[in-house]
Amino acid sequence: MKKYLAVIAACSIAATAFASGANELVINSYMSDQAPKETFQKLVDDFQKKNPDIKVTVNTTAHEQFKTLLPSWLTSKQAPDVVTWFAGYRMQAFAEKGLLEPINEVFPGGSFEAEFPPAFKTASSYNGNIYFMPQSWYWWAVYYNKDVFAKLNLSIPKTADEFMAVCDKLKAAGIAPIAIGAKDTWTAGGWFDYMDSAVNGGEFHVKLTKGEVPYTDPKVKKTFGYIAEFAKRGYFMPNAASYSWQEAANVLFRGEAGMYLMGQFIKDVAPADVKDKIDFFKFPAFEGRTEYAVDTPTDGFLIPKNAKNKAAAKKFLAYLATAEAQEMFCKPLGRLAANKNVAVPNADAKRGLDMVLGAKTAMQFYDRDAPEEMAAKGMNAIVDIIANPSQLDSILTALDKERVRIYSK
Repeated sequence: MKKYLAVIAACSIAATAFASGANELVINSYMSDQAPKETFQKLVDDFQKKNPDIKVTVNTTAHEQFKTLLPSWLTSKQAPDVVTWFAGYRMQAFAEKGLLEPINEVFPGGSFEAEFPPAFKTASSYNGNIYFMPQSWYWWAVYYNKDVFAKLNLSIPKTADEFMAVCDKLKAAGIAPIAIGAKDTWTAGGWFDYMDSAVNGGEFHVKLTKGEVPYTDPKVKKTFGYIAEFAKRGYFMPNAASYSWQEAANVLFRGEAGMYLMGQFIKDVAPADVKDKIDFFKFPAFEGRTEYAVDTPTDGFLIPKNAKNKAAAKKFLAYLATAEAQEMFCKPLGRLAANKNVAVPNADAKRGLDMVLGAKTAMQFYDRDAPEEMAAKGMNAIVDIIANPSQLDSILTALDKERVRIYSK
């Protein structure tokens, strides 16, 4: 009898363990910076409190490593249940390969449009199905150190000439005009987006990211020519390729650089006593253009096709879609919630939203709007031009050969 009872107890324990494992929700996240990581954990805790039958496990991986590992996770038979990712082409490339689970039915309001602006649907969908749950979006702009500008009596530059004049004054004062952490090559992508759309217009830049324009086109060469000229004049901080984006941000925070073209998330890594000293302005106008474009990347979540617990994953995404959950995440970080029913969190976000609403073209980002391989080649080329501006022609010739090869696949 004792042996029989022991067997029953063992089976009971095994069944309990199986049930626990069967109802475990595994989330792989790239939110490794302290502020978003802690804020996301509060959402997870709130979800788990509302759903005590679901055990949530969050695996956090540094952003750059996450991007490298994600394809292997999506193709694995042991795929996580939910992953953080980006809207637009970067999501659609995985959907095209059949690696994602559609989420058409998870929206608590009954439809995507009940929670989110209709304009977000294209970047969240592929071939008639929705695969991406948008959570937050943010703007890119030129961030600057207000104390440095005040000390040198600098005004916000609105044109190319004014921008270069500010750079010259900063350089003369022994301050790096432009911080850039080019060790993370995607930071260079922002320069390409803003410079090309400022020089040639947003519509032209969209065609370029679609592979329809050669990188040797005279208009594109003019764009890269400005970047090369900035490098020749010493506007970019020295040894930029040895700094991560966070390390370069610290150069700005310390007042050793005057400006930094970066996303709103730069405030995530700013020390508490520095946050109010960092402000932003719209990228200056070039070539006399009055219309402008902005980078407004949208971050959110996917469910892998091979996820083991799709029911819990869809329940979690339904929770993330709510105004309550989106405000809980975006308000402390100062970001714009994707849910249209969430109020703008602060005055900075209102200015950022107004800047976005005034733009003619909204871009996701170079490494999200172009195929991944093309973006990688392009961002490496920009970093190369910053380091070797005199080799502009040969760099662009080599880059266009890559464009022909990649888009002909």
